[in-house]
Amino acid sequence: MSGKVKSSITAAFKMHGLALRSDAVKFLVAALTPVTDVERNEWVDKIIEAVQKQPLSSALLTKETIEAAVDECTDGGSEENEKVFNVIDAFGVPRFTYNSERKKFLPNSETPNLHAPAKHKADLFLERYTILHQRTSRHSLFSPPVQGASMETQGKKFQLKPVEFLLGSTAKLGELIVLGMLTQLKEGKFYLEDPTGAVQLDLSKAQFHTGLFTENCFVLAEGCYEDEVFHVNGLGFPPAEPADITRSYFGNINFFGGTSETCAKSSTKLQVLEQENEDAMMVFLSDVWLDQLDVQEKLRTLLAGYSEMPPTCFVFSGNFTSTPYGPNHIKTLKDSFHTLANMICEFPSLLEHSRFIFVPGPEDPGPGNILPRPPIPECITAEIREKVQSAVFTTNPCRLQYCTQEIVIFREDIVMKMCRNCIRFPDNNDEIPDHFVKTIISQAHLCPLPLHVCPLYWANDHALRLYPLPDVIVLGDKYDPFTISSIGTVCSNSGSFSKCGYCFKVYYPHTKEMEDSKIDD
Repeated sequence: MSGKVKSSITAAFKMHGLALRSDAVKFLVAALTPVTDVERNEWVDKIIEAVQKQPLSSALLTKETIEAAVDECTDGGSEENEKVFNVIDAFGVPRFTYNSERKKFLPNSETPNLHAPAKHKADLFLERYTILHQRTSRHSLFSPPVQGASMETQGKKFQLKPVEFLLGSTAKLGELIVLGMLTQLKEGKFYLEDPTGAVQLDLSKAQFHTGLFTENCFVLAEGCYEDEVFHVNGLGFPPAEPADITRSYFGNINFFGGTSETCAKSSTKLQVLEQENEDAMMVFLSDVWLDQLDVQEKLRTLLAGYSEMPPTCFVFSGNFTSTPYGPNHIKTLKDSFHTLANMICEFPSLLEHSRFIFVPGPEDPGPGNILPRPPIPECITAEIREKVQSAVFTTNPCRLQYCTQEIVIFREDIVMKMCRNCIRFPDNNDEIPDHFVKTIISQAHLCPLPLHVCPLYWANDHALRLYPLPDVIVLGDKYDPFTISSIGTVCSNSGSFSKCGYCFKVYYPHTKEMEDSKIDD
């Protein structure tokens, strides 16, 4: 009997291009022998489906892989580890590397080093390029035409060319589209660079599409190649991709981070909880100067207003003092958190039901202005942690997972930095938020700026990726508040609480609405 069960199981896996190690076969035979043939076939199909969701490094499956798949198929398997609310710091974000040959994302088990060798600096841009190239290549404009289908139904198709295709030609080439990174290899001369080489650009007649085009961002350049120069007619960003389409190609891999091995979107339990909790809301404030008396008064008003209906969380982003430098900075900050802790303790309902999340600003205490930025040191926050048990001091950027929704929080004056470093400033200042949102969503990255403008820890660049796109991106920028929705992602800037008239944002997960709020005098 066991021989028959063994042969049917191995045959089923072979049909899907998978093979089982001997220990995995023994485990499955022992588990599935007691059930009927019909039930056994159903279980094998479920297990194969669960295995295919995992980021496999080999087609030869181990016992551990099979056990994880069986746990996922059984009631309460992986869902035991699922939490309704998770705070994920930047150094806990899982790292995946795209394998072009297998067309899959594979987990990178290498532990990131803050002081990584120079190879990681090259890998940083190479991985960004690889992700955007695979995403662009399967877009409807660039995917190969379907044989037998008419041109009317398919529309016009384009073909991406590598830079080496241009460099290897001596004749004039017209109507080319190249994906590459904008660089300035020589003073005043821009180049388009990809893994195959770099070509000089002539942007004098280029028409710029929507976006903030800076050095080190990736663009689609359209034009002709002549005399070793690529004459650009049009410059745009790679087309963005909704998160549900990304997951349709890569399954339920948990790119976002958290306790579960699979993406929260695949959890029926969390979907039900999200739909049932219609009153959930999140409050976002940025630039909260706790050392200012008027700010303290407005915070007390805010907390009192929400005390009768506590939010899921309050997210406070720095800077947390108005004067970030000087010999008394640390003492001022400790005293300010002491005052805030006492203020929160005045409202027992908030203490019991709400979480208080603190994201450091660029001028808060920390090891230099490099991203990702670690939490504010414990020696400063020990008292508020003791008094407010639900206080969480996390990194910048950080991530929140509420039920199935993925939220990214980033405290940086990134809008103005990108505007200052544009190679061509947009004509209409009123449309800056639209240009900015288009840029970060198309680049699938929070900070597509040169490293000398916005330094990054090379090995932790993946913590700033926006791929797949999250449900919400919340910025803590001094720029005017805005909220823009694009291909299923809500991008919102809360503005400066202390300088913009005590403005803040409130997000309602049930309806996916972001509300503008303000405390009037």
